[in-house]
Amino acid sequence: QVQLVESGGGLVQAGGSLRLSCAASGSMVNRYIMSWFRQAPGKEREFVGYCMSDEMTFYADSVKGRFTISRDNAQNTVYLQMNSLKPEDTAVYYCAAGTRAVTLPRLYEYWGQGTQVTVSS
Repeated sequence: QVQLVESGGGLVQAGGSLRLSCAASGSMVNRYIMSWFRQAPGKEREFVGYCMSDEMTFYADSVKGRFTISRDNAQNTVYLQMNSLKPEDTAVYYCAAGTRAVTLPRLYEYWGQGTQVTVSS
């Protein structure tokens, strides 16, 4: 079992930056593929990116070059650094843990509660 808790969301102006954290307990994050998803009002949950145990990363085209996922295995925490934020990045951001490097939300076993990110224009 893995418990995930996101933090770091908030309100930021377009062009600004935020760093989200996902703290894990119950198991070590280095055992899992750690991913970030987001969900805007009225839309389906959308893949943002993942970080594998060897720290290889993969990102959705919409965030590539702006967002970076990293992991601190000693702290059992995963981060999502978001730069050059746009209003269309506004969403609730979720971290998820799974055993496969996939982009489909339904294939992830564990989820956090989400943290709101709002980007004003």
